[in-house]
Amino acid sequence: MTSTPKVTVGTVVAAFLEQCGVKAAFGVISIHNMPILDAFALRGQTRFVMARGEAGAGNMADAYARSTSSLGVCITSTGPAAGNIAGSLVEARNAGTPLLHITGQIETQYLDQNLAYIHEAPDQLAMLTAVSKAAFRVRNAETCLSTLKAAVQAAQTAPTGPVSVEIPIDIQQSLIEMPADLSPLPITVPVPSEAAIDALAEQLAAKRRPLLWLGGGARHAGAAVARLKALGFGIVSTVQGRGIVAEDDPASLGAYNIQKPVEAFYQRCDAMLVVGSRLRSNETLKYELKLPRPLLRIDADAAQQGRCYADDGFVWGDSALVLDGLADRLEARGWKADPELLADLRKTHDEVVASLHDGLGPYTALVQQLQKQAGRQFNWVRDVTVSNSTWGNRELRFFEANAGVHATGGGIGMGMPMAIGAAVGAAVTASGRKTLALAGDGGFILNLGELATLVQEECDALIVLMNDQRYGVIQNIQDASYGGRRCYVELHTPDYAQLCASIRLPHARVTDLAELPGVLDSAWSRKGPFLLEIDMRAIGGFKTNFAGPPVNKMDQVPAAPAA
Repeated sequence: MTSTPKVTVGTVVAAFLEQCGVKAAFGVISIHNMPILDAFALRGQTRFVMARGEAGAGNMADAYARSTSSLGVCITSTGPAAGNIAGSLVEARNAGTPLLHITGQIETQYLDQNLAYIHEAPDQLAMLTAVSKAAFRVRNAETCLSTLKAAVQAAQTAPTGPVSVEIPIDIQQSLIEMPADLSPLPITVPVPSEAAIDALAEQLAAKRRPLLWLGGGARHAGAAVARLKALGFGIVSTVQGRGIVAEDDPASLGAYNIQKPVEAFYQRCDAMLVVGSRLRSNETLKYELKLPRPLLRIDADAAQQGRCYADDGFVWGDSALVLDGLADRLEARGWKADPELLADLRKTHDEVVASLHDGLGPYTALVQQLQKQAGRQFNWVRDVTVSNSTWGNRELRFFEANAGVHATGGGIGMGMPMAIGAAVGAAVTASGRKTLALAGDGGFILNLGELATLVQEECDALIVLMNDQRYGVIQNIQDASYGGRRCYVELHTPDYAQLCASIRLPHARVTDLAELPGVLDSAWSRKGPFLLEIDMRAIGGFKTNFAGPPVNKMDQVPAAPAA
């Protein structure tokens, strides 16, 4: 009788990820993950993107997951390498990204012995637990697959998030029979109470000017949202909820949710239904934005009830199921919203857009030209920078729920590696999207090494680098809140023309926005990576300065005493 050939546990990991539909993974090869990556290379089914650092790799996997609506995978080494990805996992947790982080670990015989063993991080699992939705350790070869199945299920179960799994190197190298069942576990969808939907419909049926406030938890509920939009609901998007409704739709206010005309408009509405949103501080003026009443909420996380704002009704469950049930009930009643609601919404939208463009000064031309080139099918990836806070989180307009990726947690430096992840996702899924990314020079430096990854992977991505050679938003905050005392904001930055030439990255610098149309046309039509540097020192600043989130009087710093 012929014995069944055995394979490494690393091979089982690779085969399982294939069954999960993972087409690309990101990371840095090391002695503590080589059995897994060796299996990737031998099997040839999963594209492995060689990041230059684990922090960048985590951002890549995060953006891949968001832009493809699938599971992101990042593979790191143990100890310092696992520590390097911590910030990326915090970002993925903030964004609710379904991400599987597989990290190596030292040999089990030395683990947790306090031996100062090379590559070990004391209590690494506790660290990973703190920055992940959940963290697991594989204890032996026989339980590796079941642990991975539980981890993937946890990552993809609402509220979704990053999950870490430690696999010691001796276990990765172990030989076992290939398991017969490599299929992932089913994902449980929270089914709402019919009585709760009845009560929600009863409340809204008595209203005439209701709004839907859409968060990231509604990204998969586009069809149900469309049914309510057809009944006359107005749509407000959070930054995470953008694109669920196309942003040129007359019913969409877009992500213009905190401007004064919008707050006044809210008071002319008679209900707001918040769907899959945490009502984050930066999108509610630190929870002081006056929202319509009754304020009703739908969320798959029961713990969100009453968070940030007191609500007047809460339905636990999957947003698509709740919204479809609500639409069924309102349609059966023949209910329709006041048609004047959308006219009012449109007028408000146009007013705040005009105000935004006026505040951009010369950079209105940049926004308009980028929108013209990008069209309707593109990934829009943004780092935390003055330009994103000023306009990127609201414009450019995009038209698909997974087309926008940004650093939700406010950490700088993530935009360029996120662009790599989105571009790889577009390539392996053949989505046809080119990736457009926005970054500032301060954050760009943090993951500068990933420029080499961008080139090596031949990412079809245009990076727009807004270069003012300073931490612009910090300077504006110092001017607004610290008596104009500027310190630690001026940056020595590379000559990007020389830097890009050294790694064979096409580059252009714009010093006059009159040059932009021709340069941008050439850059966008070119297949592969391109760095478009906008020289803000030459062009000048915005007409209206952005000085960070709203500041309470108690947060103001008194003027320095006279010398």
